[in-house]
Amino acid sequence: MSSASPPLSFCGNDRNDSYSVEDGVLNNGCFVDALNLVPHVFLLFITFPILFIGWGSQSSKVQIHHNTWLHFPGHNMRWILTFSLLFVHVCEIAEGIVSNGHMETNHLHLFMPAFMGFIAATTSVIYYHNIETSNFPKLLLALFIYWVLAFITKSIKLWKYAEYKVGIQHLRFCITALLVILYGLLMAVEINVIRVRKYVFFTNPQKVKPPEDLQDLGVRFLQPFVNLLSKATYWWMNPLIMGAHKRPIELKKIGKLPIAMRALTNYLNLKDAYEEQRHNVDDPEKAPSIWKSIYRAFGRPILLSSTFRYLADLLGFAGPLCILGIVKRLDPHNGTQKSWSLLQKTTVLAVLLFLALVLQRTFLQASYYVTIETGINLRGALLAMIYNKILRLSTSNMSMGEMTLGQINNLVAIETNQLMWFLFLCPNLWAMPVQIIMGVILLYYLLGPSAMIGASVIVLLAPVQYFIATKLADTQKSTLDYSTDRLKKTTEILKGIKLLKLYAWENIFCNSVEETRTKELTSLRTFALYTSMSIFMNAAIPIAAVLVTFVTHAYNSDARLNPAEAFASLALFHILVTPLFLLSTVVRFAVKALVSVQKLGEFLQSDEIGDDSWRNGDVSVSLESCKKHLGGTKALNRKQPLRYQLDSYEQPIRRQLRPTESEDAAVKVSNGFFTWGSNLSTLSDINIRIPTGQLTMIVGQVGCGKSSLLLAMLGEMQTISGRVCWSNVHETEMSFEADRSKNRNSVAYAAQKSWLLNATVEDNITFGSPFNKQRYKAVIDACSLQPDIDLLPFGDQTEIGERDDPFSALDIHLSDHLMQEGILKFLQDDKRTVVLVTHKLQYLIHADWIIAMKDGSVLREGTLKDIQNNDVELYEHWKTLMNRQDQELEKDTEEDSQTALERKTLRRAFYSREAKNQADDEDHTHTFSEPRRSKIPWKVCWRYLSSGGFLMVAMMVSSKLLKHSVMVAIDFWLANWTSSLQNSARHRSYYVPVFSILCGAGIILCLITSLTVELMGLAAATNLHHNLLNKIIHAPIRFFDITPLGQILNRFSADTNIIDQHIPPTLESLTRSTLLCLSAIGVIAYVTPVFLFALVPLTVAFYFIQKYFRVASRDLQDLDDSTQLPLLCHFSETAEGLTTIRAFRHESRFKQRMLELTDTNNTAYLFLSAANRWLEVRTDYLGAVIVLTAALAAIWGPNYVLDSGLVGLGLTYALTVTNYLNWVVRNLADLEVQMAAVKKVNSFLSTESENYEGSIGTVLRIPVCPIYGPGQSDLVGICGRTGSGKSSLSLAFFNMVDIFEGKIIIDGIDICKLPLQTLRSRLSIILQDPILFSGSIRFNLDPERKCTDDGLWEALEIAQLKNMVKALPGGLDAVVTEGGENFSVGQRQLFCLARAFVRKSSILIMDEATASIDMATENILQKVVMTAFSDRTVVTIAHLVSSILEAEQVLVFSSGILVECDSAAGLLAQEGSLFSVLVRTHK
Repeated sequence: MSSASPPLSFCGNDRNDSYSVEDGVLNNGCFVDALNLVPHVFLLFITFPILFIGWGSQSSKVQIHHNTWLHFPGHNMRWILTFSLLFVHVCEIAEGIVSNGHMETNHLHLFMPAFMGFIAATTSVIYYHNIETSNFPKLLLALFIYWVLAFITKSIKLWKYAEYKVGIQHLRFCITALLVILYGLLMAVEINVIRVRKYVFFTNPQKVKPPEDLQDLGVRFLQPFVNLLSKATYWWMNPLIMGAHKRPIELKKIGKLPIAMRALTNYLNLKDAYEEQRHNVDDPEKAPSIWKSIYRAFGRPILLSSTFRYLADLLGFAGPLCILGIVKRLDPHNGTQKSWSLLQKTTVLAVLLFLALVLQRTFLQASYYVTIETGINLRGALLAMIYNKILRLSTSNMSMGEMTLGQINNLVAIETNQLMWFLFLCPNLWAMPVQIIMGVILLYYLLGPSAMIGASVIVLLAPVQYFIATKLADTQKSTLDYSTDRLKKTTEILKGIKLLKLYAWENIFCNSVEETRTKELTSLRTFALYTSMSIFMNAAIPIAAVLVTFVTHAYNSDARLNPAEAFASLALFHILVTPLFLLSTVVRFAVKALVSVQKLGEFLQSDEIGDDSWRNGDVSVSLESCKKHLGGTKALNRKQPLRYQLDSYEQPIRRQLRPTESEDAAVKVSNGFFTWGSNLSTLSDINIRIPTGQLTMIVGQVGCGKSSLLLAMLGEMQTISGRVCWSNVHETEMSFEADRSKNRNSVAYAAQKSWLLNATVEDNITFGSPFNKQRYKAVIDACSLQPDIDLLPFGDQTEIGERDDPFSALDIHLSDHLMQEGILKFLQDDKRTVVLVTHKLQYLIHADWIIAMKDGSVLREGTLKDIQNNDVELYEHWKTLMNRQDQELEKDTEEDSQTALERKTLRRAFYSREAKNQADDEDHTHTFSEPRRSKIPWKVCWRYLSSGGFLMVAMMVSSKLLKHSVMVAIDFWLANWTSSLQNSARHRSYYVPVFSILCGAGIILCLITSLTVELMGLAAATNLHHNLLNKIIHAPIRFFDITPLGQILNRFSADTNIIDQHIPPTLESLTRSTLLCLSAIGVIAYVTPVFLFALVPLTVAFYFIQKYFRVASRDLQDLDDSTQLPLLCHFSETAEGLTTIRAFRHESRFKQRMLELTDTNNTAYLFLSAANRWLEVRTDYLGAVIVLTAALAAIWGPNYVLDSGLVGLGLTYALTVTNYLNWVVRNLADLEVQMAAVKKVNSFLSTESENYEGSIGTVLRIPVCPIYGPGQSDLVGICGRTGSGKSSLSLAFFNMVDIFEGKIIIDGIDICKLPLQTLRSRLSIILQDPILFSGSIRFNLDPERKCTDDGLWEALEIAQLKNMVKALPGGLDAVVTEGGENFSVGQRQLFCLARAFVRKSSILIMDEATASIDMATENILQKVVMTAFSDRTVVTIAHLVSSILEAEQVLVFSSGILVECDSAAGLLAQEGSLFSVLVRTHK
């Protein structure tokens, strides 16, 4: 009687000899398998107590900081081998389970050791990671013993297989052989760690410090230092991305870059590669190749990225092949019996598909990351290279226009980015052809010749895609041109808005902007059309290819098209389309990169400032100093570079100085001929000396070469012949640092054109010198800056910049103070050598030495007395000019009130900017205390969509839904067709026509959807800009007083650009990817409803991933944007202030600043890129899990026979989810950022407009005081102290300020009841600041085009401008540049006068119209007003009381109240009148 065998037994119970060892212990297979269990049990027994007791207690108390992370030798190899080991163990388990299926009873020994091996291998890597992070190598001994034991036991098993003739044709032999190799390699890795670290068997273990980067706690970018698993999954980013949900990511949080990624390191690598070519070529004149330099410096990571890309592309084909295998096995009509071979098990295929997808996505993301990191490193190196070249650029290159600021800005902002983007995409260039060839081969294998026809459709349409891509680029360029033109006009309107409102010209200028906008929109329409064509091609090509292939197959082949082949082919077509679509983009970027490299090469070969010209050092000596200073560069260790060392970054060469013949001259120029680049000399025969410790003045007419002489002395001009000698050679041979500290021999240079850094006022004043409070205060006082600093919101810590110069208007009136306090006291008392170029001849009496220049050569040199004695004519000429300037000086002193007014304006400008900053801060502060949620601004989205028009929105939504429904219908029909067993004639007559109709409908709907999104976006952009422009231009003047100009301009530039070009494609991509994912999930759920259970946890995981990512992505995007601007500004301000930087010898400081700014921006960009990879890896893995669950749900589904066509359909759709999940999140994040632009524009749309219809109006109390009308009075004067309300009254005439009490009545009409357009068109005003607009002279005089040419010439004649305008090319149609910069201030003011005359209004108001012009122009102006406007009422608001002494009527204001009203003579007669007090104080 036999007992029932137990269901589970280690050796099984179906044979009697299972436990027999009669033939020898090792000849029992079960015993050998049991022996294989021993190493695994040993490892688990040893490591678990250490892991759970040791580290468990430690990790709960101590957070190990990343500076203790230290990789043991062979770190990456160990991780790769362990992952391979885990995969082979999975195969061993699968093989064991399949073999067990053949047995009558269960044999645990077939798969149990493999399962334990899998657990042991997982434990080994966790154990290793913990040992490594704590740097405790002695505990590795346990792993070494494990690998040895495992190697021995597996070798015994392999030997026994060989003995029993189980050879290479058997899967279990191959698996065992692989395991032996892997254990052997892991044993070798462990031996290598012992050899290098000597932690055991050696008396002196090696002590190792972590890399320099990890000792620096500021380095937070840890990708190069984490273990392989964390590298592949970006696990190290988790704290940053999760933390962003509580607090915003700031610059401090992302820290510094590792040394190997810093701009300096990469610059030195690129420069070495560049210079190496220069030394190796036979022809020294031949320019080194930038491409070769890039390859030598960055070739290795590009090759690594390409390898990852090849692996990813090859693994990508596992999807279609596994679908083929699974569907074939599940097809009941296939005729093949269920096979027990391992690779023919559907479950095994499903797991393989999952693993292949995970690996493919890991490799793909690794490839992306490596190329992006390399691209960023290249950009950093190129920026440093360009900057270094800028600092050595010849000044003549800039001044002669060979190298403009615009070109330099383009190199920095565009060309370097083009090369970076090319590097991002370049692995595609060689990966794509391989992918296409492999895809075509597999298609041919599946479908035969018909697949080739389908593939040819894709290939033939590729050139069309390239054509569309090039057209897109061209259209974008023309759009940019129109956009720039529109922005220029808008800027002009906003700068001159006061004038436009006073003259009632808003609509004329608004129409001008609308005209340009119409052209821009036409270009945008073309752009939208090409974009939609591009999207259409991408969506329609696979449908067309599938249609052609399957229809051809149906007609040409008698064999039935089975579901396995059909859906595997469908998946292959989807794979094929991506490289062909991308190829056109890559080729376009390659072409752009070629152009960029050419421009960069030309720039790097442009002329440099001569090394031996600066202060006349000899060439040989210069080279010596060069070697001395560049010595630090050579010492730099490339493998492990030092931290930032200024010495290693090309210290500027300190040229040696030749001693002068007489030591009393600080500088001496002998027989000097200097040029700005042409062969003609700008300065000729210069023989001068600058006395040491004295004040030298250089004088002469405009353009005689005064400034050029200074620059020649500083070595900025090219020397044709002669020499410049500087004194005290023994002292000036000092290093840069010593030279700065002992500043007797340093040079300070103040250029004629003011140049400011984007920095605080204090930084602009100290300019890199150590801060000395006492000295700083003395300088402030000498320059009379304290009153201005007091006005600034943050005092001298207020940020100012090159485009934002608040002091420009203030220094006109301070020259006398500067001369007395700054130059004569501060500098002269300190025995400084001062060289002053000046037009103010009244200062010549203070000069110790004078150099008079004329036409590029020295006219006279000597003291004032020498010139008085030797050149009487010149002296008398100077004397005449001095007297005239003295009168102007008197005028200057009278303009103190003007300075106060400007200071008031300055205060307002700064405080409005501060208010904006505070408002910006308020947006962010409330988010700190509570968890930060990234919300899609649905309200704003709805506003955007409604701006596009409800019809377009309805069309877009309905066409999108219809398109995706048809796409699903096409695939369902394909499943139905391929599962059908009917004859081929039935297929051709029934299935093919329906399939063709559906495909045709799909293609048409693809076109409609792509067009509707773009056209809806265009309509929204049109409406939003139109409404914004109209709201802004009709806003009351106070809106412009409290809103910074930059803020308004941003709405018209950056925000409008986002609305025009960025939101439509993002919206299209978001809707497409979301609907694709939803339709895929819907199809899978329909095919296998069980999938819905798995969908719940997957949805939760997806929700949390996108929730955390969107917050972090927005912060990192903001950081990238905010760190980009200072970098670009630094380049442009350096190019503008080149002579100053070189004169001060501050090249090193500026280089250091550039490196810091570049690294800061690169850090933000790298973190943003790593965050994108973090998201994509997680969504890709989620996608892989969806594929696995869909496959397993189909395989293990209910017992009813599932239609294999539907299984193929479900799996194909599951594969597409993997591609589109991350796009849903990325597009959501992008849309959230872009919708902020719509929000900002909308906030301006709620601005109230002026009441143009006329109304009863909050600033003035106006008592009755009649201003006489035409024919009764000629001149009315309005005066008062600063802030008394004079200008407010002038604005009240035009109803620009609200009147809350009293009336202004003109010709018996209350102006408040008149429409604004009528009122303002009947009055004329000449403002203090002359405003001209770009266009023609005719347009500036008469924008309404109401006046004849004769009338315009008459007006010009009255304004004394007729002859000047006649001499211009085009006469009345002569060009006026932006702001009228091609005319002097005086001429501009006269044009404004002519404009007022053309208007022929009966009342003319002059609001301090002579404040910013010279005396000569003012005299002309007064004369013209008296004659030309004799028949009109002229109201003069006077800053100089002397200008209204002739007035028949004078209104005197004080604190906004009219206090006196009488004729000028009448008021002067009253001793105590305010008017007479004003007259006396101003005289």
